[in-house]
Formats: sequence, structure tokens, C-alpha cells
Amino acid sequence: MTDQELLHALTPFVTDHKRALIDRLAPLRTRFITAVVENSLGPHNASAVVRTCDLVGVQHLHVIEDQGTFRMNDAITLGAGKWVDLHRFGGEQAREHCLQHLRAQGYRIVATSPRADGYTPTTIPIDQPLAFCFGTEQHGLSNDLIASADMHLRIPMYGWTESYNLSVSVAIVLHTVMERVRAAGDHWRMDDDDVLRIKVGWLRAIIQHADQVEERLRADHAARHGEGS
Repeated sequence: MTDQELLHALTPFVTDHKRALIDRLAPLRTRFITAVVENSLGPHNASAVVRTCDLVGVQHLHVIEDQGTFRMNDAITLGAGKWVDLHRFGGEQAREHCLQHLRAQGYRIVATSPRADGYTPTTIPIDQPLAFCFGTEQHGLSNDLIASADMHLRIPMYGWTESYNLSVSVAIVLHTVMERVRAAGDHWRMDDDDVLRIKVGWLRAIIQHADQVEERLRADHAARHGEGS
């Protein structure tokens, strides 16, 4: 059963309103910009980051969890965890595995830090895929990640305090950069296959007992087409 066939089979299980939202929002998602959060373990900040990714159309969020678990609070995410693809990297080499994974997909690694000399959200080049990395409020990004980055970014500040709240930093950077990216052309858009996979994933997130429904649909499809005989 192809993704297109599965999409056609699952669609009747959702309301017309949800179907219209899926059709409108899926083509607006992007993988051109992504976010990385390193050891942000507080549920409030973690949840707000996921919600921001959803609202700006960033489909993929990567979390480094070598010091604990990234936990979300549904009351804060407002369900955003259903719509954003979360990629977890744990263990002793979590940071290295995450960066290797991103670079294999063509991303340049951008370390954000209030002490970093370099670009701002309005000046950073947007001609290639970028992975923006954010650390904890107490300590920021690890020295290893800062040293491994291809580029550095700071958010201009004009007050006494040293840094923005983590979730605020993520919102400022992703919103500013995504507005620039969308205004620059269509290079940020996903291809048709990626959009199709997002639609199927969202249907699975909406439909109750989706795994059982899908299993039955696949069995019916196989029986109609004589598969497995």
C-alpha cells in the first residue's frame, strides 16, 4: 500500500474541517530550517519550543538528551507535539550523533549564544539549510557544540539582563529567519513526497486507534489485490 493509497484510505476517518487544515498546512511546512535543543529538560520551555516550531512551520525538532529527558506538557503545547517530528538523541555521544545526522542531510550548524560574535537573525545567510542550536538558560550551549558549529548567532539585546528565556530565544530566531526565508522564494518548500508523508503522519495523529485502523485497511487492500497469496 503506497502512501498515496494510505492517505486516500485514512482521509474518511477525519472531519472535513481537519481534512481542510491538513491540505492547507502541510505544504507550508519546511525542513530547510530546523532547531536543535541541547539538554533543555524543563517541561515548560520544552513545550513552548515545540509549539513555536509548529507555529512557524518548522517540521523537525532535534533534541540532545545526554543529561536527562526532554519532556512536554500538553497544557502548554496545545497538541503541537502531534504535528512536529521530534528526533531524540541520547547516550554518551548524543551530541556527536545529532550533528552527524544533521550534516548528512546538508545542514550547516548554527550555535546561538548571547556571547557569540557573528550573525544575527536578520543577517545570517539563508541560502542553505540551517540547524539552529539552543542551550539551557543557566549554561547555554555546551562548549563542545559551540566549537563544532559552522556559524554563530546572537540575538541583539539592549537591557541589563544577559539573555532571553530559552523559549523566547527560539521564537525570535525561528520566526525572524522563517519570515526571511519565505520572502526569498520557494527553496524552503518540501517536495511532494515529503508533504504526502506529513499528511499521513498527521492523519495517524488525529485518528483514534490509528494503528488498528491502518492494520485493517492494509489487510483489506492486500485481500483485494491478492497480495500475500
